[in-house]
Amino acid sequence: MRDHNYASSRRRFDDDDPAFLKRLSHDYDIAWDSSEEASGGDPYTTWDAPGVQHGPEPRPDWVVTELSARDTDRGVLKTGKEADVHLVERSVPDGRRSLLAAKRYRDADHRMFHRDSGYLEGRRVRESRVTRAMAGRTAFGREAIAGQWAAAEFGALARFWELGVAVPYPVQLLGTELMLEFVGDGDGTAAPRLAQTRPSAAELESLWWQLVDALRVLARAGVAHGDLSPYNLLVHDGRLVLIDLPQIVDVVINPNGSEFLARDVMNVARWFAGKGFRVDPEPLIVELLHDAGVR
Repeated sequence: MRDHNYASSRRRFDDDDPAFLKRLSHDYDIAWDSSEEASGGDPYTTWDAPGVQHGPEPRPDWVVTELSARDTDRGVLKTGKEADVHLVERSVPDGRRSLLAAKRYRDADHRMFHRDSGYLEGRRVRESRVTRAMAGRTAFGREAIAGQWAAAEFGALARFWELGVAVPYPVQLLGTELMLEFVGDGDGTAAPRLAQTRPSAAELESLWWQLVDALRVLARAGVAHGDLSPYNLLVHDGRLVLIDLPQIVDVVINPNGSEFLARDVMNVARWFAGKGFRVDPEPLIVELLHDAGVR
């Protein structure tokens, strides 16, 4: 499903601002500038920072791991209720560089935990006091929940990447900052969301079956996206890429797992039907629930 060579109204559970910036508001020179190092303007890479977690191996060859690299924030790509996404350029003095999407989750005082209760059903942490605090939404519990989202998304992306699902490669996790593969062009132009595209009939069919293939892999792994919509699917060079995965749902353990899976399918099927590609979501829902082990 994954190519390794590629460098309706909004719903209540959709966290993302639909005004996704396809390009930054300013142009920039992406070549290495030695004066930046001399002035100390850009911090060294966080690749080897204490506590950092790295993505699965084998890593794509575009991942910059040199400790001499610099991380340069090129601006905001997207804002949301729970996280902001920045474009970061990681480059080394010899000119090699990569563009990353740095997803920075908000702290407990600035996030809106409108999705937590349903998605956290069936999840447990090792310490019972933490579980109780999360359930009671104490200050400590809210902080614990905030810390779970970045880690949950990092884990989901790593798992799906290894399964061959088209998702951004998770480069690293440090605290509540998740560094991801930037899905877009080399000049900083981000891939549009599915909701922003106007595909032809042939393109619609291709995108639908790419989505079905991805959902089948997820179902066989026993999970559902949990918040699937045209706003968290990207289209880049004809490829459909799944994003925004912190709320991944275990279809069997979560008591509402079947409902989440069915809602995922209904949401995207509705969008495709609105564009003229009519599909019957019911057989697909039955198939996915069966693949997930739900009888």
